[in-house]
Amino acid sequence: MPDEAKNIAEEDDVPSNVTPLNAAAGVGVDRRAEGGLTLRFAFDLPKLPSVMSVRTWTHQQMINGALIAAVLLMAAFIIYKEVFASEAGATNEAAAADHNIRPNVTTAFNPSTEEPAIAAGAYVDTLASVIGNVSVGSGVFVAPFASIRGDEGQPIIIGAGSNVQDGVVLHALETYHDGETIEKNLVTVDGKKYAVFIGEGVSLAHQSQVHGPAAIGDHTFVGMQAFVFKATVGKNVVIEPAARVIGVTIADGHYVPAGAVITTQAQADALPVITDDYGFAKLNDGVLEVNEAFADAYLEAGAGGHVEEGASSGSASGHATATGTTTAKKTATATKTTASSHADESATKPATATKTTTSAGHD
Repeated sequence: MPDEAKNIAEEDDVPSNVTPLNAAAGVGVDRRAEGGLTLRFAFDLPKLPSVMSVRTWTHQQMINGALIAAVLLMAAFIIYKEVFASEAGATNEAAAADHNIRPNVTTAFNPSTEEPAIAAGAYVDTLASVIGNVSVGSGVFVAPFASIRGDEGQPIIIGAGSNVQDGVVLHALETYHDGETIEKNLVTVDGKKYAVFIGEGVSLAHQSQVHGPAAIGDHTFVGMQAFVFKATVGKNVVIEPAARVIGVTIADGHYVPAGAVITTQAQADALPVITDDYGFAKLNDGVLEVNEAFADAYLEAGAGGHVEEGASSGSASGHATATGTTTAKKTATATKTTASSHADESATKPATATKTTTSAGHD
């Protein structure tokens, strides 16, 4: 093959605008030591005349010109893909992720916008949705497809170390309309008013719903597909799966059997007390441990972290960084939570109360 190429090069007329790199060069296939084949080829680097005289180019010059154009286009495409397209893709991906944590829209019942406040050490999955006047405490894990909407009733508070599992919905009836606060749609906890209050070390299991006005006390477990509405649930309570708690107050340390429908205070007062013999007495401890590990691991993996420690953002995607954040097992203490039945002159719109207590649990 090399000899034939040499003879052809010597016999044919070589255009004056072509500089042969190696007349004997051809096409070959090399076997690599580490395996596989390498295609090796060489060609003459043409000195093309002006493109203004393209009509006078020889057939070989046309082929050479097309080859050079193809190489240049390929190089340009590679540069674009590696530099510009990757940056644009990263920007679009970040913008899409940012969209899951965002301020509310303005309406007649909510004329101002509020951005979610995500504490350092909390993890909000990019497939979850957090909107409006929502405060997510340190160490909280918010799983994919959870929906936390502080765009109607507000504020919604989630205490440190709690978890909001897949498909959970937190929402509330409007708390403001025509310039006035709607007191009946607020609950009072430690002298402050909320549309939805979730204490510290609370587990909201898959597809459960807490619709305000409602309050859930510290270290309470709300089971899968359970529903809480217009109710105040005490500390260290277990609401078993598919139970319904509507319009009542449940005292500390009681449990609601699976599938039970509790709609009168007499039913709530008759609920059984949690004892050591109760099968789910320690259930929440294990659930908290698992979800704390999830929050820490996803944070460490860097899956969407967005907020410096001590900061918050509504336009940020993913979750807050875990720098300096520690968690501890919760020791619950009794705190009375009552539904507000009278006007509170301190409640103004927009409601921006933030729970500021010394944590005895997950900080």
